[in-house]
Amino acid sequence: MGWVVYTTCNIRIKKCVLSIFFWYLNMFILLLLLLVFTGLETPGTAHSVGVCYGRVANNLPPAKEVIDLYKTNGIERMRIYDPDQPTLEALRGSNIELVIGVRNEDIQSIANSVSLATNWVQNNVLKYSQDVKFRYIVVGNEIDPNTDQASNFVVLAMQNIYTSLASAKLQNQIKISTAIQMNLLGSSYPPSTGAFSDSSISFITPIVNFLVENEAPLLVNMYTYFSYISDPNNVDLSFALFNSQTDRAIDGKYEYRNLFDASLGAIYAALEKVGGANLEVVVSESGWPSDGGVAATVENAQIYYENLFNHVSSGTPNRPNQALETYLFAMFDENQKGPAETERHFGLFTPNKQLKYQITQMHGSSSSSSQSGLGSSSQSGQGGITYFTSSSSSSRQSGGD
Repeated sequence: MGWVVYTTCNIRIKKCVLSIFFWYLNMFILLLLLLVFTGLETPGTAHSVGVCYGRVANNLPPAKEVIDLYKTNGIERMRIYDPDQPTLEALRGSNIELVIGVRNEDIQSIANSVSLATNWVQNNVLKYSQDVKFRYIVVGNEIDPNTDQASNFVVLAMQNIYTSLASAKLQNQIKISTAIQMNLLGSSYPPSTGAFSDSSISFITPIVNFLVENEAPLLVNMYTYFSYISDPNNVDLSFALFNSQTDRAIDGKYEYRNLFDASLGAIYAALEKVGGANLEVVVSESGWPSDGGVAATVENAQIYYENLFNHVSSGTPNRPNQALETYLFAMFDENQKGPAETERHFGLFTPNKQLKYQITQMHGSSSSSSQSGLGSSSQSGQGGITYFTSSSSSSRQSGGD
């Protein structure tokens, strides 16, 4: 009898131990899956896409409302083109990562004076660095080495700003770069023949050397819209909009199914020829106008932005499975831009904060949509995905980039 009781108890103990073991095993598997999916979400969408905040307009909302609109819509990265103080003040504590620009007209003076570079860094970065998350300092935007005297001073200015950052031990935290335009290429098709033009080689080569040495990315403004309208007979609209089902460019081992990827392929090939084979590229501007010219419609812009947003999360043929950091241009329509009418219609929002399109995006923070009363999220059927949302109030502020 004692032996039977002993055996029964022993069996029950074993069952209890096994139950506990399998419970912990299940919890471990669930935790592992959670970590995997969390890791996949981060580079996929919101964390790789930002929005440019241009201010060439006289009817934009105050900076505080702009920052609230970014937060309401889960936009976690912003690019500005000059150190606008109201914007920097409004960014305090927002947790938005900032790409800040040095104006083209300030480059020469900063290049010629370490003291001026130090003052620029002190007044526009260090002053805010405890409360604002600086990502890049961009020394110049679309400098043309053929026409802009500042092209002779870009690298010197970058070096002086780097020295100033290094004195504050921020050179590894905040990277320094410049933003170029695609017309620096002398050859771009097929993409593997991509090369900088003879007139731009002396400009871009020292920039690439600086970026490689300091492990900083090159910023490239890329618009398939302008490529399309400059050659509509040979560039299919659907190829420019990521919508082509048949058009493709076969170039060696790479197959390009859209103009965006083909353009990037040309940039990568050109960089390889000047010592930047492994240089990271950030698309610092890309967009499509909603009015004012050929193929500039709300429908086409909606298609482009939605497809671009979804596309950059998965990488490109040259660098697959690697999210491409991209900045949509721009947050608002800017009524003082030009001369082309299309330049005034690149905004995701109108100046009164009304949304022009529905573009799905991943919220980087679960609290993003509840931090502001400016808009309310319209949830789709998929968890974590929301549409950009509008705001009903409006006010005025002038500015420029």
